[in-house]
Amino acid sequence: MSSEQLVFYGFSAILIFAATMVITRRNPVHSALFLVLAFFSSAGIWILAEAEFLAIALVLVYVGAVMVLFLFVVMMLDIDLATIRAGMIRYLPIGIITAVVMLVSLWMVVGPEHFGLDKYAAPARHAADYNNTAELGRVLYTVYVYPFEIAAVILLVAIIAAISLTMRRRTDTKFQDPSQQVTVKKADRLRVVKMESEEKMELK
Repeated sequence: MSSEQLVFYGFSAILIFAATMVITRRNPVHSALFLVLAFFSSAGIWILAEAEFLAIALVLVYVGAVMVLFLFVVMMLDIDLATIRAGMIRYLPIGIITAVVMLVSLWMVVGPEHFGLDKYAAPARHAADYNNTAELGRVLYTVYVYPFEIAAVILLVAIIAAISLTMRRRTDTKFQDPSQQVTVKKADRLRVVKMESEEKMELK
């Protein structure tokens, strides 16, 4: 077994272990941390497959941004662990059935009868000066330029829709207008009332 295969099987074992821990941990913070480990292992496998751009994008975007946001949200929310445990036990049979179906589907698609070096030739090795990012950008902005632009427009529409839904005025919710708050005078919010003290009132 070559050193490259040894590294591949090592990353694969860590990835399977981390993915299993993600769905079996009862603490959401622990699940998120194991998901970070799974992302790092996937990035290592992609580097072995000479997909450096995808590997660094996975680390920077998902580990560096998305998972940090998940951790902040999970740690700020008051999560009832007892409810999570009850729900996990309740839906465990459905989860096991779904996992078995997925494993069977993967075996039918990438099993030894349909996938392997005897079915598909090994990809050619690239030279040392090969730039994966440059090649990906060249294909993305030439062959797939229209799908790329359409995806960008769809994402822009989704961003605008999310902002519009957030900023809309609803009659059943309370909202604040900072421009009106800074112009408020003391006389508009405070009224001084003069009254006799309680001791004098009792003497009377």
